[in-house]
Amino acid sequence: MADYVITFDQDRCISCYACETHCTAKNKTPGDARLGQMVVVGPVSRNNRPRYLNMYVTCFQCAKPWCVRACPTGAMVRRDDGLVYVESELCVGCKACMQACPWRIPQWDAYEGKAIKCDYCRDRLDEGQKPACVEACCGHALDYVKLNEASAKARQSYAEKAVLNANDPYAVFAVTKKS
Repeated sequence: MADYVITFDQDRCISCYACETHCTAKNKTPGDARLGQMVVVGPVSRNNRPRYLNMYVTCFQCAKPWCVRACPTGAMVRRDDGLVYVESELCVGCKACMQACPWRIPQWDAYEGKAIKCDYCRDRLDEGQKPACVEACCGHALDYVKLNEASAKARQSYAEKAVLNANDPYAVFAVTKKS
């Protein structure tokens, strides 16, 4: 895993899609390719009220990335800090990385004839900034944190929701907390 991760707090998400919009604009992503994408499930019924469940999906920056191992030219690279990215000049468009990734993270850039993928905006990170999706998030649902902080934060959030919703085992997945 990478040293840092992008975390998502469903309770704070307002489904504005600013994360996707800013990612697309920053990376000049073509057509239907989405490097980071909001996935909405629902509606589902919670306490007899319809709810939508949101999740922001981006590259997992794997410790042993299948995309890197599958790339015959070395265009898929994993940095020492764990970030996985495409070295565009080396990509020949064979799509091996796209086929190897079990999460279908690498996308196809039809204009360039090459693979592209989320790299947490490594150019911004190298300048001390946060990824574009995190910076743009209106509800502060996205955050860019150290891996160990993310795990502790997620466990704490899950525990708080479980205590608040002890009578409803599915409520930890609800979009809003009970008062």
